[in-house]
Amino acid sequence: MKRHLPALLLCLALLLSACGSLSAEVAVPGLSSALEESPAPLPTAFEEPPVPEEPPTVATLAVCGDAMSHMPITNDAWNGERYDYARIMAAAKPYVEAADYAVVNLETTLSGGPPYSGYPAFNSPDDLAYDLKALGFDLCLTANNHSLDRGFSGLSRTLDVLDAAGLAHVGSSRTQEEQDHNIAVADVGGISVAFLGYTYGTNGIPLPKKHPYALNVFHTDYLTTLSQPDWDRLSADLEAAQAMETDLIAVMVHWGLEYKLTQNRYQEELADFLFEHGANIILGGHSHVPQPMELQALADGRQGFVCYSLGNFISSQTKPNTDTTAVLTLTLTRDNETGETQVTDYAYVPLYMLRRAAGASPRFELVDIHAALHSGETGEALRQKLRKALETCYTVFGPERTHEN
Repeated sequence: MKRHLPALLLCLALLLSACGSLSAEVAVPGLSSALEESPAPLPTAFEEPPVPEEPPTVATLAVCGDAMSHMPITNDAWNGERYDYARIMAAAKPYVEAADYAVVNLETTLSGGPPYSGYPAFNSPDDLAYDLKALGFDLCLTANNHSLDRGFSGLSRTLDVLDAAGLAHVGSSRTQEEQDHNIAVADVGGISVAFLGYTYGTNGIPLPKKHPYALNVFHTDYLTTLSQPDWDRLSADLEAAQAMETDLIAVMVHWGLEYKLTQNRYQEELADFLFEHGANIILGGHSHVPQPMELQALADGRQGFVCYSLGNFISSQTKPNTDTTAVLTLTLTRDNETGETQVTDYAYVPLYMLRRAAGASPRFELVDIHAALHSGETGEALRQKLRKALETCYTVFGPERTHEN
């Protein structure tokens, strides 16, 4: 055994030497550096799910023309128990009621009665206000050339009746405080709209000396030439509306020339001024016949909408085209990413005020032109009138539009 000991020790030494060489090799600087440069696996980064875009808010605003109650209309509305205007206006109800908000020009006073009266000094039954509300209207313009037909007391009582009926109003005031805040802010399907209202004049009736705040008149010379707009007042009112930071500003204005199917240069200049000072929507009336409507690309990049007139909503006037009107529906869209709100579309439904022979009940009735033309019960004489009214709408308002277009 002893003779094998040196060999065993030699093997052992060689083994230990090999192990030492291996340890030294692991510690070689070059190898260590190379190992350090090798990319280590990185932890998987946490990726947040994309934030979904907030969809736009879309709402609809219905607009109708001049609601007037000449005595033939008032007499026809009487059903033996009350003045029932609902049956006269029923054809408009589906379109007014379907909108998120609806406005109309109340071109009469509710001064108390009977007796009641028509032109030239209007005074209509309170039932008209309640039936407008039941039809679906939310706000009335109360600034027009007939607002002072029954003096300040008639103007004031009109607003009292509208309040009782649940109708908002803009354009006239009972107190200075009411005038100081005479901008109606409405929630239109989730979009806030500030409404302002004005009239060109008062048919020569001066504003009450004790109540100069009673009516929003936009002419400084409203008793004479009607040629000097009160630019300072209009710009100050629009500045106040802008300070409310609503999504849109709508101006309802009584203007233009009666029985003219086109707007005049004066209306266009006033519309330009209103747009330049912050208005997004301009809704006109007074002509008693239809006048054009259009979307306009404004200089500041906004989009504005103007309707110069929808004509009469209800009346018994007999001049050409005073029986032709429409329910206008505006589509309002707010981009909830940018906050920008625009009128993005509009459509109208042509209507015709049918006048039947004396003794018929109802004698006066709004007719949906398309529905009547498609009805097998409509006689040829009426069809001719309806076709003429429809042609007027196409000529004045432009090609008929629907929200599906």
